[in-house]
Amino acid sequence: MSSGMSTPQTAPDHTSPAPYRLTTKGILRSEWHKLWTLRSTWITLLSASALVLAVGIMMGATYDGDDAEIDTVVFVLFGTQLSQICLAVLGILVIAGEYSTGMIRASLTAVPHRLPVLWSKAAVFAGVAFTATLVTNVGTFLTAQIWLSDTDKKLSLADPGVMGALAGSAAAITLLSLIALGLGALLRSVPGAIGAFIAAVLILPEILTTLPFDFVDTAVRYLPAQAASSLGSVARVEDTIAPGTALLTLALWTAALVAGASVLLKRRDV
Repeated sequence: MSSGMSTPQTAPDHTSPAPYRLTTKGILRSEWHKLWTLRSTWITLLSASALVLAVGIMMGATYDGDDAEIDTVVFVLFGTQLSQICLAVLGILVIAGEYSTGMIRASLTAVPHRLPVLWSKAAVFAGVAFTATLVTNVGTFLTAQIWLSDTDKKLSLADPGVMGALAGSAAAITLLSLIALGLGALLRSVPGAIGAFIAAVLILPEILTTLPFDFVDTAVRYLPAQAASSLGSVARVEDTIAPGTALLTLALWTAALVAGASVLLKRRDV
């Protein structure tokens, strides 16, 4: 005989945690935090900025009219030749540094598709490098003008072409640094990537220019460091490609190296 009592039904549990989801925003945030928690990031960025500012002050304070033919922005930003090496090293450390410490295993385990890790590193680093370089360039230009305001190199930010030159210099250094990041991803070695960057990007073009062939001189203008020299000046630099062409050339070099690194990242074991 039934007692007339029904067994209570358990209500479904809707309080279980949502499954783990990867998002582009989350990966970018992760790479942002990783970049700024590295001591090398602070040291390298501060060193790069300090070098540009120190050289700019020295050039402005010692100017006596002997270098009147040099573009003013190029003149006060001579220190960027040193800062670009600092930022290139930082770009290499962003990716190759994780291979040297083994941290890359954790990064790729968290993001199994792999490629978003590389692209997020490149995007975060590019934003930081461009912003830091542009702020440094503007600050150095304004500081140098304290000594240059009564000379033939007097300029202001409002003068035609000045902000474009300062931003062009920042863009050139950023793209060169991304090329270094691409080399770091390809070689997965900090010393190897630094050596490759210095040899292929900075030294090889100087060697090629010694060859007595006109087509070599033309080709060298489209190499990364030479294309970068077309940017960062108010007036057109002699024997260089046009600024727009130079920016496109640097972007293509960067895209090619990052694309090559992306292909190898998918195929290689960590």
